[in-house]
Amino acid sequence: MAFRTLLYRYFFFGWLFHDVNRGNLFERAAAWRHNQTQAHWLLTYMRRWFVMGLVLYLGGVFVEQVFAAPVLSSFLYMPWVLSVSFNATALVAWAGLKSLPGPS
Repeated sequence: MAFRTLLYRYFFFGWLFHDVNRGNLFERAAAWRHNQTQAHWLLTYMRRWFVMGLVLYLGGVFVEQVFAAPVLSSFLYMPWVLSVSFNATALVAWAGLKSLPGPS
């Protein structure tokens, strides 16, 4: 597998899930069950993004305090904010897949 594909799969979880809006009722129900079984991986992705966000935030604080370069530190703060929003989205998806019943 190409490194680019591995890197994508390491940080993004979209490839794990099936579209529940395609097919008939039975296919949608099967896709929903598949997604519910894959939901436990969302916690792993949230952990990865949390660690990456923490490193970016601490790097931004370090650059801002030690080098007194707020513009340079903004290049570390901006991806940190994106990691926070990614974790919020993954948390909502995980909670929905764990608590909601399947399609009927």
